[in-house]
Amino acid sequence: MAGNFVQEGKHLTHTAGADVASGGVVVMGEVVGVALNAIANGESGAVATEGVFNLACLSTDVVAQGDVVYWDATESRLTTTAGTHKCAGYAAASSANGVATCDVKLNAFTVAGA
Repeated sequence: MAGNFVQEGKHLTHTAGADVASGGVVVMGEVVGVALNAIANGESGAVATEGVFNLACLSTDVVAQGDVVYWDATESRLTTTAGTHKCAGYAAASSANGVATCDVKLNAFTVAGA
């Protein structure tokens, strides 16, 4: 292993600016992740930046597998509308109108053109 290796990057350490519940979404700059455990305000904890997670989504969105999804921090849910929202990743499965959660494959990188 290279002497300058730091970590795999699947989980990042995040210092919370407010209490975060286990499974809560954390936005770190352009990266959207999910807290692996509860993180108290001012404390540090692990945030997953890769993997598939079931998160709240806009129930009127019709989401096809592979669609780019964005985190709407104001409404605390995923949406297919880019606007000013942060790119969270890709839909891991389709979700019909009326479904309040979506499976998202987190993507630690901003999607080009998204």
